[in-house]
Amino acid sequence: MSTDTRPVITFLSDFGFDGAAAICRGVMLSICPEAQIIDIAHGIRKFAVGDGAFVLSTALPFMPSGVHLGVVDPGVGTRRRPVALRVARGDVLVGPDNGLFMLGAEALGGITRARELDNRAFWLDPTSSSTFHGRDIFAPVAARVAAGTATFDELGSELDIDSLVALPSVTAAVGDGWIETEVIYVDSFGNLRLAGGAQDLVEALGDVTHGRALRVEISAAPGGTSWVAELPFAATFGAVPEGSSLVYIDSSGHVAVADNQGSAAGRLGIATGAHVRSSRRSAAGDAQL
Repeated sequence: MSTDTRPVITFLSDFGFDGAAAICRGVMLSICPEAQIIDIAHGIRKFAVGDGAFVLSTALPFMPSGVHLGVVDPGVGTRRRPVALRVARGDVLVGPDNGLFMLGAEALGGITRARELDNRAFWLDPTSSSTFHGRDIFAPVAARVAAGTATFDELGSELDIDSLVALPSVTAAVGDGWIETEVIYVDSFGNLRLAGGAQDLVEALGDVTHGRALRVEISAAPGGTSWVAELPFAATFGAVPEGSSLVYIDSSGHVAVADNQGSAAGRLGIATGAHVRSSRRSAAGDAQL
């Protein structure tokens, strides 16, 4: 950690606004009062590790190098391991071993070393609670690393990187004239972020230019009832009338579906995991999404 700048700790959780995030901030500032704490998000859906992983993957490349604390931890108090991960950029990620950090670590060059946080000397209280490891383990460890009072090697036992928990990988399937994918995140605007990016779209559908119509089918599960419409591909939300839907490439490079100044997810009742198929062949009589 640089000695001529204040250390940075970023913080993401599903704690919401009932005080848990503030308690963790208080613990960190009590140990490392000079820390700059950047709150990435605390409104992650409860227990939604995949949502937290997506947000970290899009946010961490834009954060200063430092310590990154993440707590979306439905397995708190169980046999899941508390870990610290060193990544190629030099950052340290602190939180539960449940897949939360894998995409974010990849965005920072990949994991180079891993430690289990089994050195209780760096916990807030060596006895700890079984339900609030954010306060008792993760926040104090993150703060001690940021402050330079704990080195990475002192945090605990070395772990095999291959033993770390990874979330199931979701990718786009591409064919001649079609792309099948899945909603991997619903943002606070109700936009549907999909697995796959611009290159997948081009490979499936050819040159997708502004205004080109795509046939889009969305269903809660493959083979289920679908909402079907012909939607334009557009570069900006404002390219379609207010309330109209569009296909676009989001700011992190994912294919996405949105309503201009509306919530596509709310209107359609769509959540993470929904199946999406887009094709260049339109069908007469499709209802508008």
